[in-house]
Amino acid sequence: MNQKLMVLPAHDYDAVRLVKVPDDYEEHEVFRHVTAIISAVEEENADYVWEDVAMALEDHGFEVVDFLLGPALD
Repeated sequence: MNQKLMVLPAHDYDAVRLVKVPDDYEEHEVFRHVTAIISAVEEENADYVWEDVAMALEDHGFEVVDFLLGPALD
C-alpha cells in the first residue's frame, strides 16, 4: 500500500512540514483542500501557530509526520 505524503514548504527550513494524506483524497484535490484548511486557520486567528494548523489538518484526517531534512539539492 502506497502512502501519499505532502510536503508543506517554507522559506525557513525549520518551518517545513510533512503530512500523510488520508487514503480517501484524490491527488488532484489535496492541494486545494489543504490550502482551504490553512486559510481557515489564518482567518480565524491572525496570530496562529503551527500547532493550530496541525490540529486543523488532523481534524480532516491528515497526519503530521516527523522527518529529517536533508541537504539542499541545488
